Amino acid sequence: MPPVGGAEWERSWTKRMQAAAIGALATPLLRLLASTWRWRVEGEDRCRGAEQAGRHAIIAFWHGRIVHGLFHFRGRGIVVIVSENFDGEWIARIIRRLGYGTVRGSSSRGARKALRQMVREATARATAFTVDGPRGPARTAQPGAVWLSKVTGNPVVPFHAEAAKHWTARSWDRTQIPKPFTTVALAIGEPFIVPSDADEPELERCRLHLEQELAACESRCHDLLRDPGRSPDRSPDPRDRSPDPKL
Repeated sequence: MPPVGGAEWERSWTKRMQAAAIGALATPLLRLLASTWRWRVEGEDRCRGAEQAGRHAIIAFWHGRIVHGLFHFRGRGIVVIVSENFDGEWIARIIRRLGYGTVRGSSSRGARKALRQMVREATARATAFTVDGPRGPARTAQPGAVWLSKVTGNPVVPFHAEAAKHWTARSWDRTQIPKPFTTVALAIGEPFIVPSDADEPELERCRLHLEQELAACESRCHDLLRDPGRSPDRSPDPRDRSPDPKL
């Protein structure tokens, strides 16, 4: 039975079948592509440090690097907000197959409900935001991740990724898709917590700080790709959750 009172695409049997088919077919193809990538990762201990301190990371990144992030952080039960439109439906099906949880909503529909649910989820596991999504403007951080840190006390953990060879989509976010057998650099930045009593000027300062941290992560990614002395490796297996002995 089609959902009563849902979006127009939800009332279409054809659209619902299309979303299911895209999710089922695209996931193994993306897994195959990602299995060929070589990784250079910096800062993984920062996510582990948040967990060991009894906090759950709020992972923040640009929408255009969603493909890289999906595969590096897969299988950890991280919860992400996904739009309620048709594209959001097939995207949700893919990321659930990669071991993520989903909350449905966006800045244009269901935003408050989605953020309230993210607050509940953040008490038990990590969350993630494409901070300039879902519609941009590109590389301008929206306040969602900063606000969630203020409410929950969880740290914002920024990251950026770059592929040595890639395709670039003609979309608002210039989505990057790494090519087969390329090297992907991923840099995780310094976590920060937004004070619970932060007022509007302080929230804006934190939002701008997030943009600066993301820019620093991007610079580190380019450094990692230029470093011929560092051996690429596979993205860490999400089942390997042993603590870093240096922490």
